[in-house]
Amino acid sequence: MTATATPREVPLHRALGLEDVELDAIRGKLGREPNGLELAMFSVMWSEHCSYKSSRPLLRTLPTTGKDVVAGVGEQAGVIAIGDGLAVAFKIESHNHPSAVEPYQGAATGVGGILRDIFAMGARPIAVLDALRFGDPSDARTRHLVDGVVRGVGGYGNCVGVPTVGGELVFDPSYQGNPLVNVMAIGLLEDGMLTHASGDGPGNLVVLYGSATGRDGIGGASVLASATFGDQDPSKRPSVQVGDPFAEKLLIEATLELIAKGLVVSIQDLGAAGITCATSETADRGGTGMLVDLDAIPRREPGMEPFEVMISESQERMVAIVEPGRWDAVRAVCERWDLPVAVIGRVTEEPDIVVLTAPDGSGALDADGVPVPGAVELARIPARALASEAIVFQRESRAPSRRRAAPAPGASVEPADTLPGRGQDPGAVLTALLGSANLSSRRQVYEQYDSNVQSNTVAGPGRGAAMLRIKGTTKALVATTDANAPIGQHDPWLGAAMSVAEASRNVSITGARPLAVTNCLNFGDPTRPEAFWQLAEAVRGLADACVALGLPVTGGNVSLYNEAPGSAIAPTPEIGVVGLLDDVSTRVGPAFRAPDNAILLVGETKAGLAGSEYERLAGAAPEDGPPPLDLEREVAVQAFIREAIARGLVESCQDVSGGGLAVAVAEMCIWGDTGATLRVGVGDSPAVALFGESPSRLVVEVVPRHVPAFELLARHHGLPVHALGTTGGPRLVVELAGDGATGAAEERGSRIADALEVPVTDLRHAWDHGLPRALGWEGDGAADHAAEAALPGSEVAD
Repeated sequence: MTATATPREVPLHRALGLEDVELDAIRGKLGREPNGLELAMFSVMWSEHCSYKSSRPLLRTLPTTGKDVVAGVGEQAGVIAIGDGLAVAFKIESHNHPSAVEPYQGAATGVGGILRDIFAMGARPIAVLDALRFGDPSDARTRHLVDGVVRGVGGYGNCVGVPTVGGELVFDPSYQGNPLVNVMAIGLLEDGMLTHASGDGPGNLVVLYGSATGRDGIGGASVLASATFGDQDPSKRPSVQVGDPFAEKLLIEATLELIAKGLVVSIQDLGAAGITCATSETADRGGTGMLVDLDAIPRREPGMEPFEVMISESQERMVAIVEPGRWDAVRAVCERWDLPVAVIGRVTEEPDIVVLTAPDGSGALDADGVPVPGAVELARIPARALASEAIVFQRESRAPSRRRAAPAPGASVEPADTLPGRGQDPGAVLTALLGSANLSSRRQVYEQYDSNVQSNTVAGPGRGAAMLRIKGTTKALVATTDANAPIGQHDPWLGAAMSVAEASRNVSITGARPLAVTNCLNFGDPTRPEAFWQLAEAVRGLADACVALGLPVTGGNVSLYNEAPGSAIAPTPEIGVVGLLDDVSTRVGPAFRAPDNAILLVGETKAGLAGSEYERLAGAAPEDGPPPLDLEREVAVQAFIREAIARGLVESCQDVSGGGLAVAVAEMCIWGDTGATLRVGVGDSPAVALFGESPSRLVVEVVPRHVPAFELLARHHGLPVHALGTTGGPRLVVELAGDGATGAAEERGSRIADALEVPVTDLRHAWDHGLPRALGWEGDGAADHAAEAALPGSEVAD
């Protein structure tokens, strides 16, 4: 492929994914017709992935400031000060489309890319969380994608030496044609290490170091993430990047050494749009331009066209701005880490990106960074035209005229609150929920990840938010990801607000104070008014929740065009939250700790089963809706539980979310290896009482002597507390009290009236075996599969 018109006479700009209106805008910015290389550079920089041309006006409405924000939106990662001369850097991004084409490399390079964002800020990466969403787990293609993506995350993270400590794995039919692979990374940095990607200082050198440039990833993330496509299209496969975690490890150490020694002015990683993005964004931030010597760029393939070099997304590469007097020292550091390094350009006062080549390919710039006689100018574009002044579209927004009543195509639209062949047994419902693909243990996945490397992990995957100690202090960082896409399918505002509330709540119930939010907004085609309305409503919900909870948004990613032919994903605003626990010894977990302790419910149960896992199991009632969210109540609940933990009143705590109260208590029993006896009040619907997922509720274990103080503190925060029962015994027993317990009420769910009584061993068995059963990993060969999948680069399903 060359940057010329295609044989079918398709105009070049259209072949590169640019619309006619964009071509007109490019002409206006250049004052002339663009050449092929310039069009290729615009095509990647004006892609949705790089330019945010559909979402930028919406993102400006998010709260982004806070007293502890050191670096925020517009930087490569958000950075929050945490005291003791330290700060935490974190960000979440997507690699959805590459992972749909080539799951192993798509996921692996997603991990590598987000890690580079972290250490480019001067932070040492200390953790990764992966939020994964797929279609029907019984489908052969879904199983292939799960296998490849999980191996890709583990293979890269394990080899690079960064623990994968948490995340999500969700199955829903809306992701059948378009899986989501969102990866969050966290890093720690000391004062003085913070580095910005700004091309300051005309005359400074532009230095490229890391892996050589190849044809892998030509337009990969930028193009794949900017258009709807079918994953079976073979033309997409060469666009997926190929990662090398061992080169990334060298890159981490070399970069942190360069920053620690003060040898660089700024650093930016090369991800989407490659050298074009790194040079134009860095120059734009500094109000400068750059001369780029195409001949000086190290390559691993011969005969590469200029456009291929400029937009290649080959991995494990960084650009540094270096004062000329420090070049020898920079080169020595890179060579010691066995990394290719080259001066590829010079910062200029003139704010243009100028790409040059010599006729004989021997180098377009001399030792002083001046173009050699006869140097050929291949492209000249104002840096701001590629970056901050990229085109912005005002998309049409329109609410859908009809909402889907059922949770998935083909699901029952009539209420069905019993399981086939199991009568009206709520214990059978609970067991089925615990053994379902979305609520069962993820052990078979996270055991493929090294969650303990670096020896900072206090709480790893599988039991709520992850916790990482900060060595040399009493402090710990707490992190989690959450997205409530099923609620977003009904109400995008509510889905986004609930996602923020749940993510921050999961941090608060450990005793930690949530610090800030990073987000990955996964939505469909923004040119469809209904899809853009979903995005706009979700951003509004994100903003409202963050304002209410006092959480700044420090950055993230927007991933649009998540559609396959004939289907679009559910609106999925993936939320990452990082919190700070001042004293790690005070941490609280979700497992019951001792027998004969009181079990209390904080908060109120509200009606609404739409969007719940119970609805997925039993079907949707046409008149039902999702439960409401009271943001003021959410703020009070989180402030209360943090204070209760600080006062030593809490033994364990779990929030009520997926599967409702019954699943929350069952998980606490499983993790604590003990039973519980509860008496739950029921209004009109036992299904709502047991399995409803209304937010802002907590199940809390309290030593009996602390119950009065706990209840008094709750009243001080204006919160209701309900005594549920006590811990202990070999079984989970839940007696239903109230009108609904007789089975006579006619409201939905009222037929689930019998007492719930299930041995904890049965609950654990269902929970342990649900995922491997759903994915076909049980039975003959399951152990072999798990062992092979744990090997980096294994090709079990490829």
